[in-house]
Amino acid sequence: MAKAVNQPPPETADIETSSDDYASRFAGKTGEWMLKTQEAVAMSLLKDMPKAGILDVGGGHGQIAAPLSRNGFKVTVLGSDESCRHRIRGLVDSGKCVFKTGNVVDLPFPDRAFDVCISFRLLTHCSQWQKLVSELCRVAARSVIVDYPTSQSLNRIAPLLFGAKKRIERNTRTWTLFRHADVREQFGRNGFVPSEKRAQFFLPMVLHRALKCRPLSAALEDICSALGLTHLWGSPVIMRADREREE
Repeated sequence: MAKAVNQPPPETADIETSSDDYASRFAGKTGEWMLKTQEAVAMSLLKDMPKAGILDVGGGHGQIAAPLSRNGFKVTVLGSDESCRHRIRGLVDSGKCVFKTGNVVDLPFPDRAFDVCISFRLLTHCSQWQKLVSELCRVAARSVIVDYPTSQSLNRIAPLLFGAKKRIERNTRTWTLFRHADVREQFGRNGFVPSEKRAQFFLPMVLHRALKCRPLSAALEDICSALGLTHLWGSPVIMRADREREE
C-alpha cells in the first residue's frame, strides 16, 4: 500500500479578505483615502503596460480589480472559493472582469499566461507565501506586483500593539511582517528582479483608523513623505518585480 503523503492545507486566506466584514476596515472617508493611495501607486507601476492582461490573485476584495478595469486593463480575478466573487459581482456581471475559482498557491493557468500577476492583501496572510510568489512568477510573462507590510518600519512594534489594534479594528487578525531582503530573495529564486518599490504610509494604518480624520491623516502623511520618512521606513510596500531577460 502506498504511503500517504501529508499535503499542506489549502490556502484560503482570500476568503476573509474578500468578505464584507474585511471591507468594513476601509469604510468611510479615511478608508477611501487609503484605497486611493494604494490605487495611485499601483497605477503608476503599470503606466508602461497599458491594456495589459492581468491576473489578480486573491482579489475578490475588489480593491485593485475595480480601478484596473476602469483604466482599461484586461482583468481576471482568481479566488479560492465562489464566495470570493461576492464583492466584485457587478464587475463580473457587466463583463468588466472575469472571475475564476482555484487554488491561489497552485494557479490553474499555464506558464506566462498573463502579462502581469498582481496580489494585494494576500502575501501577509498566506502561510505558504513562498509558494504564492513562485506561482505568481510562473504565470506572469512580464511582471509581478505585490503588497506587503515590512518590519523595517514602525510596524516593527506592531506585535506589541496587536491588542490595541484589535480593539480599534475589531476584525483584525495575525499577519506576517517581511524584510525587504527576504521578499527580494524569493523573487530572485524565481527569475524576477524587483524594479520599483513604493511605500504607502509612514504612520501605522491603525492610527489613521483611530483618528477618523482624513484631512489630518493626509496632512501627517504629506509631512512624513516630504521629510523622506515614508521612502525610508514606510509600510505597507507595493513592489513590482520584472522577469529577468533571457539570453
